[in-house]
Amino acid sequence: MTAEVHEVYEPHEPHEVCEDDCGIRDVLDRLGDRWSVLVIVVLAKGTHRFSELHQAIPGISQRMLTLTTKRLVRDGLVERTVYPTVPPQTEYRLTAMGRSLSAAITELANWSRSHKALIAEARSHWDAEHPGGL
Repeated sequence: MTAEVHEVYEPHEPHEVCEDDCGIRDVLDRLGDRWSVLVIVVLAKGTHRFSELHQAIPGISQRMLTLTTKRLVRDGLVERTVYPTVPPQTEYRLTAMGRSLSAAITELANWSRSHKALIAEARSHWDAEHPGGL
């Protein structure tokens, strides 16, 4: 296995012990759910109607897409516009905050791609040393 030196993350502010999760758990829970990141990735490509979002995300039900988009709108990451047509047309687009999150997701995806082989190698090494698994 190749050895690489990685920088350790150091917070910008002096470390303070938090009584709770320092307010990040709620945000990370939203981003860690099954569908939110996928909706953000699709919307990073531009404005989409509900049906276009539904088609672009395989496996998501209409109900789950409705819940996910409502949560993302509530969080200020997505903007929902309803046009008074018959039937009503609804469009979704990322807000400025949603676009900044999209950039962070892109960085994470890039990191994942560049470290995929190293992670696979580390897993193989670990699995060889621990035949019983996890």
